[in-house]
Amino acid sequence: MLYDITPLIDEDIAVWPGDTPFQARDLMRIEDGASVHLSTITLSCHTGAHADAPCHYVQDGPAIHEAPLEPFLGPCVVVDVDLDHGNDTDGKPTDGDASWAIRPADLDRGLAVLGCALQGAERILFRTGCTKSRTEFPDPLACFTPELVEHAAAHEIVLMGLDSPSVDRFDSKDLASHKALFAHRVAHLENLDLDGVPAGRYELIALPLKLRDRDASPVRAVLRTLD
Repeated sequence: MLYDITPLIDEDIAVWPGDTPFQARDLMRIEDGASVHLSTITLSCHTGAHADAPCHYVQDGPAIHEAPLEPFLGPCVVVDVDLDHGNDTDGKPTDGDASWAIRPADLDRGLAVLGCALQGAERILFRTGCTKSRTEFPDPLACFTPELVEHAAAHEIVLMGLDSPSVDRFDSKDLASHKALFAHRVAHLENLDLDGVPAGRYELIALPLKLRDRDASPVRAVLRTLD
């Protein structure tokens, strides 16, 4: 069985505030007498489910066409993370609180529910539920702590992903989690649609496009059940 964990891309999809909105235009249409239907699209490299390249956040870092493909294909564990602790009365994180940032303890709890060990998991996808609709930018968003990245990397995790537009906080300037992933050679995926996918073990298929010198690429992310 396949689970498509890619948000639908059209003019209604939410993008990072200030980023390029998706647009599509027909160049030729069969109904207008053309022999083929031909169209063009305009979009940010970070539209929908996507893989970041290190050059997005590190000067002179590798571009997406240089990314090794192995991390984006292989065994994967989907874990549920409860980020609803420590919030203020508006349901948003209190100043200085990491309740919307995924910590090592959150990962360990999610794996314990599944009876899985982090050792040998290889790839981890985190379902936080922070994105309620593909047409609305989440507020607040979920993200990683650098400590989570280090914890996962110590157990030879090669890819981490989540259902949020960024692995760092919305207002982050140092992008510490992005840089921790790069330092430990851990690939990552952002903006996945994990709604309706049971927690558990799968095969992940989420290959980025070979876009020369670009900072990211959309992916068609799919989970395949192992049984």
